[in-house]
Amino acid sequence: MLCEDGFSLMEADEMNFEILESAARASKPKGKFIFTTLNGLFPLFHSVKDFMEANAVEGNAINSVLTFDLMTFRDNSTLDFEDDLGSKKYLNCSERFYVPSKITWMLKALNFKQINIYGAKLGAFSREDKLTTNDFEMLVIAEKNKKKNLL
Repeated sequence: MLCEDGFSLMEADEMNFEILESAARASKPKGKFIFTTLNGLFPLFHSVKDFMEANAVEGNAINSVLTFDLMTFRDNSTLDFEDDLGSKKYLNCSERFYVPSKITWMLKALNFKQINIYGAKLGAFSREDKLTTNDFEMLVIAEKNKKKNLL
């Protein structure tokens, strides 16, 4: 599940956890689960709004309102765009940022082991990149335990 897929876009943390549960059920022992998610360390040190504005591409949708909630680690925004007929549209969005310890805890609860988290630049993923507060996304690689979950 790369390029944020739908993981951090779900409306509630429980929905995000259900995605991880489904991946865990589908994974064979020693199977690898690879995904990206938004790096919760980034907004602690940087403005998400400034980052989005700096990476905006002319002709694409823009975020007119952006607020980051430190209690929920959710970025709430309004996405402005034009449809194919030239009509202006607005979409309210909510994206969940995750810190490495939360992702690790959830994956361990689902019987994954050897959880590695790397830094990820927009659209560029490598196991060579150590996660830093400058990474907007993080790459997660987890291996399913070879034993059945005891929970």
